[in-house]
Amino acid sequence: MSWRIILPAIVTVLAMLAALDLGIPRKQRLSDALVVIDITRSMNVRDMDGRSRLDFARETLRDWIAARPCGSRIGLALFTERRSLTLLEPVEVCADYSSLSGTLMGLDWRMAWEGDSMIQKGLDHALNRASGLGVPLIFVTDGQEAPPLPFAQEPRPTGDSPGGLILGAGQDTPSQIPKFDDLGREIGFYGPNDVQHAPARIGAPPPDASERPGYHPRNNPYGESDLDGDEHLSGLRVDYLQALASARDLGFLRLDEGPAAIERELAAHAPTHPVTVTRSLAPVFAAAALLLLLGHWITGSRFITPPRKESRS
Repeated sequence: MSWRIILPAIVTVLAMLAALDLGIPRKQRLSDALVVIDITRSMNVRDMDGRSRLDFARETLRDWIAARPCGSRIGLALFTERRSLTLLEPVEVCADYSSLSGTLMGLDWRMAWEGDSMIQKGLDHALNRASGLGVPLIFVTDGQEAPPLPFAQEPRPTGDSPGGLILGAGQDTPSQIPKFDDLGREIGFYGPNDVQHAPARIGAPPPDASERPGYHPRNNPYGESDLDGDEHLSGLRVDYLQALASARDLGFLRLDEGPAAIERELAAHAPTHPVTVTRSLAPVFAAAALLLLLGHWITGSRFITPPRKESRS
């Protein structure tokens, strides 16, 4: 039989098998997660290769979700003030990738309902939410508390931990925080007089209170502790986030270490569960069909039986 007939038939069969998306089922242990992203004003700092921390977080997490194996589930939430708001409960990453990607890339600082950034309270709220959904937590933040915590407050957990990670966004060197007007237009940067530099005057005064201007042991035991400071600048609070993570049985990772590192650390700090996943054979069939066509094109007519010439009497 002529290759002119056999080759197209083989290619057609392979293409049909690829279109059917056949696969091989196998067992695999996977980790799910509720991803909570800080959208407070310090996440607008542009210290991630010219991008804001929020933009960098969205792009990095989108790439991480895209690389996750089918069968794993991811939920999305945002954090501002002292609590998180769940936008998507955990869904399967392959079947619902467009929803996950669209929601993730649509996150914006303008969604914040308050200007405060109470990281510790927001983290504990997110942990409780993740526990209620039965999944580990990934909490993305730069760690800047606004207003600052009381001096005597320790990063103590307030519930059981479902496991997971804190992803630190930003660089170590503090940078200026963009400032916006009521219409969302950038009008400069926050200055020293725009923010609160000291904790609320609750609890024990700071250790150096007696050395601060205006100190009085009875009338002003805190001193004028909020007259100056650098809270108008923002850098990644690594030590603070590591302390929060350690107290809650979470891992800590810098966000700029990339999707592969996120997957590795999540596997180390989050429980897994068995899932039957299907490894698709469609790429194999499609590649085989393409190779046959390319081989025929490269070799020309050598695979085609030339037509017989009729003899003339």
